[in-house]
Amino acid sequence: MEPLPAATIAALTPPDVERRFYDDRLEPIPFDEPTDLVAISVETYTARRAYQIASEYRRRRVPVVMGGFHAALCPDEVARYADAVVIGEAEELFPRMLDDWRHGRGSHVYRAESRPRSLRVAPDRSIFRGKRYLPIRLVETARGCRFACEFCAITAVFTATQVRAPIERVLTEVRALKRPGQLFFFIDDNIVSDLAGAKELFRALAGEGIRWVGQASSTVACDEECLALMRACGCQGLLIGFESLGAEQLGQMNKGWNLARGGPSAAMATLRRHGIRVYGTFIFGYDHDDAAAFARSVNFARDEGMFIAAFNHLTPFPGTPLYTRLEAEGRLRFPAWWLDPAYRYGMVPFIPRGMPVEELEQRCSAARRAFYGWDSIFARAQARVNRHDPWMLLNFLAINAMHRADVVGRNHLPLGDAAWTGELLRVS
Repeated sequence: MEPLPAATIAALTPPDVERRFYDDRLEPIPFDEPTDLVAISVETYTARRAYQIASEYRRRRVPVVMGGFHAALCPDEVARYADAVVIGEAEELFPRMLDDWRHGRGSHVYRAESRPRSLRVAPDRSIFRGKRYLPIRLVETARGCRFACEFCAITAVFTATQVRAPIERVLTEVRALKRPGQLFFFIDDNIVSDLAGAKELFRALAGEGIRWVGQASSTVACDEECLALMRACGCQGLLIGFESLGAEQLGQMNKGWNLARGGPSAAMATLRRHGIRVYGTFIFGYDHDDAAAFARSVNFARDEGMFIAAFNHLTPFPGTPLYTRLEAEGRLRFPAWWLDPAYRYGMVPFIPRGMPVEELEQRCSAARRAFYGWDSIFARAQARVNRHDPWMLLNFLAINAMHRADVVGRNHLPLGDAAWTGELLRVS
């Protein structure tokens, strides 16, 4: 998918500054191409690769600035590999940082004192021309979430707050991007975190004739008006983090509100009634999880007719309350799993209490295989919401078949570029 943060950076760059955008996932980076400054957005899973790229440029005496989620979560670590680190949202900091470096007065650390009042800067998608991204269009209408789940890096970075984009900016963006048959993905961390603001947005979108998917908390199922507005403005489906069916687990992750007003079963029934499909996510490895938790979750997702679902082990991201707790309990298997050469995608980076590490990993894979077995796919295809029309049924079958073929995914692949043979250069 298109990396929207890069397009936001492009929009914040003055027109008299020449720029080039390279996506390391799609194309080789021309390290020897002349440039005055390199900007890299860093996520925890991409930190190792980001430091490799930074080292290549810094070895060529090109200064590197880093920002993004990981810079906010681990600023001291990121600062070891960058000439400048941006800690906070780009709207507040990037223009000042760029101006400083243009005029030879660059600082090592740029830290936001507060969040922007609104997301007024529209992304500049011209940097995506000629690159082969999925045809889905990404739009951000809000950033952050007001809930405080123990495991969530979003909450850790934005301190359980949300900032919205002006509705007129969103409408202008949508109108410029929409095409016949176009699907939009509103990438908000929780599109209904600010319920009043969300309803205002949905009312404004009602006449645009678009189709969209997004991410929301299960609490949306408690508001019939909101669901009706979502459906009226083109909502096709939502990613919802159910996480667990156990009260103890939800309590430990500070997500007990998932059990409100009848809990997950009632929420699914309400969402189906409004014609909204669900991509449900489940996580395993909390202290009260046992072998039976996997079957309960898979059976629930199948019986409730989820469009697709994810079954993954818990991952402690740095800076989250979960990471702090597991570190204090001596249960982290790696001091910094995202940098450890021994860590691979899909490995459990902590010591669970309910079962051995290997069993937790294996049971997650088995849950995915069971959910994406043909018997489960055909059973879920019977749900009216998944076969509303022949086109929807075809999409359901195709998407589930793709997930079935990718049950293991990137498991056991290394982080970073395994073929890279250089040394990570630290700032002296």
